[in-house]
Amino acid sequence: MRRLLTILVAAALLAGAGLVAASVLGGSSEAATTTPTTTTGTATGATTAATTTPATEPAPAPAAEEDETSSTDWVLIAIEGLIVIAFIALGVRAGGIGLGLFGGVGTAILVFGFGLTPGEPPVDAMLIIIAVISAAAAMQAAGGVDYMVLVASKALRARPKSINFAAPFISYLLCILTGTSNTFYSIIPVINEVSFANKIRPERPLASSTVASAFGITSSPVAAAMATILPLVEVYDYELVDVLMITIPASIIGILAMSFVMSRHGRDLEDDAEYQRRLAAGEVTPPAPASDIVIMKYAKRSVAIFLGAVALICIFGFAKDLRPEVPAEGGGFEPLSVTPIIQMVMLTAAALIVLFCAVKTADIPGTQIFRSGMVAMIALFGIAWMADTFIANNEDAIVTALGDLASKWPFMIAVAIFGVAALTTSQSAATRTMVPLGLALGIGAPYMIAMWTAVVGVLFLPANGTQIAAAEADTTGTTTLGKRVIDHSFQLPLQVGWIVTALTGIGIAALFFS
Repeated sequence: MRRLLTILVAAALLAGAGLVAASVLGGSSEAATTTPTTTTGTATGATTAATTTPATEPAPAPAAEEDETSSTDWVLIAIEGLIVIAFIALGVRAGGIGLGLFGGVGTAILVFGFGLTPGEPPVDAMLIIIAVISAAAAMQAAGGVDYMVLVASKALRARPKSINFAAPFISYLLCILTGTSNTFYSIIPVINEVSFANKIRPERPLASSTVASAFGITSSPVAAAMATILPLVEVYDYELVDVLMITIPASIIGILAMSFVMSRHGRDLEDDAEYQRRLAAGEVTPPAPASDIVIMKYAKRSVAIFLGAVALICIFGFAKDLRPEVPAEGGGFEPLSVTPIIQMVMLTAAALIVLFCAVKTADIPGTQIFRSGMVAMIALFGIAWMADTFIANNEDAIVTALGDLASKWPFMIAVAIFGVAALTTSQSAATRTMVPLGLALGIGAPYMIAMWTAVVGVLFLPANGTQIAAAEADTTGTTTLGKRVIDHSFQLPLQVGWIVTALTGIGIAALFFS
């Protein structure tokens, strides 16, 4: 509570200082604007009275004015940027929907205090999230998620010796199909149980599977982060199928690389000092077999409807001819965008699950998927609105300042995406904040898509629920959250995975989208 109050007071002081600076600098700018006007008038009069006086002598004055204006603008931009960072910190500290709430406060200060024009909230992305979460929550209420977890569990137990490679890819696939990493929680006990039973260091499959589940979000046609990036790249004629053609193969190679590294990471379980200490102290108990899942009557039917909807979205993404024609902005007609198609198909899928799977509509809001999805949407709303307000009003200055950096070191945008994702702990918020900036800097849409996979940076700090759940499940002590914040078990697979994935995606973009 004390830290929260400290951050809140700091943000208030920063906002107050910004308002004062805006007022003072605004007045200075007006004075600077008035002075050249007088000078110009004097110069004009002198020219009229004595034609021998060169009219070009006062020319350097405007240059001085531009320099002065530029410096004052940068002071205001810096203060505005600090306010954005301060309210992101407040939101992260508050947790849950706090990111969205404090993002709204930051937007209000930028608009009313600094006179910025409100940015555009990510309405399309929010509507997709609502539609997808409705369908996924309906499937969960019908028992469909439990059925998918049961299938994944059987696959893990089928080849226990290969769990270092099987577990990450099964986790990846499960998150692709459902569009959320919440389903990964259910197979964490299974991964831990199979690893322990086969004397495999649990850290290896648990850590890599946690990271793989985050990559599944960037490869899922129904994930919130995908819903956020689609409207941004559709402007450049890149659609869902283009995004998936880059992210899926790149993620597969990235997951394979990190699984290989993790399969050789650390000592074998029997040789691990911490495990032996806990074993001698009686602190290690074999994990109990995962409880049998009771499959509800219409669970399979709900999965079929949901996955059928996902497949239909992919078909519409591949086959433009199947989409209805709508009026184009420049005249004529063009195929309907995939964005509204996702919304319509997913809402229809939710309705079909309600009708044919004996699901009560009152049960849907009570599911875990619905609650976490709505929290994600509110967080995206506030934080993305604040970021867009800041970037849209200062885009020219930011692009000018970062243009050379982007042309010489374009991969730094991927690093920035990773950093923002780590700071906000939201893949959607990082997407809405950094992808428009990268596109504005002139980075091609396919390359931006490749570097967008860096949103897995949400796992950089050990604060994600999946990380905590994986560490708590492993009683051997091999999977840890670290002692120095960043030295946790998930750091190595995360760094290997996102760098290899981003570089592979860039290679795919260069080969097939140039």
